[in-house]
Amino acid sequence: MARHTIGWLARATGCKVPTIRYYERIGLLPEPERSPGNTRLYGRSHLERLSFIQHCRDLGFSQSAIRDLLELGDRPEISCVGVTEIARAHLEDVERKIARLTVLRSELLNMIGACAGGRIEECRIVKAIADYSSSPV
Repeated sequence: MARHTIGWLARATGCKVPTIRYYERIGLLPEPERSPGNTRLYGRSHLERLSFIQHCRDLGFSQSAIRDLLELGDRPEISCVGVTEIARAHLEDVERKIARLTVLRSELLNMIGACAGGRIEECRIVKAIADYSSSPV
């Protein structure tokens, strides 16, 4: 079984060394074996797990959801219903964010469309932002 240094794992995954250590510290990535000189030694399972974690992060899953997905993944004999529930909850969160971003986009387009290109004192964008910021939320 091949064992590699943390630098190798970082290069192989594109993940920074401090991030790898952080994932170890919080328990997402298992502690690696150590060499007689106390160097961390990583194997294929670390590479696969770290790649999984990174893909989850790229998809926007929370650290808590990633932890749950990893725990479920470590139990291949159980139903995948739990994984589906996690993915469904994340999708609902993504859809809420998209709805908020759509409203934001519309507001920005309206502000930009109202801009006459004059001086700042007449700027409709600055006035719209100032009006919004002075209203209680």
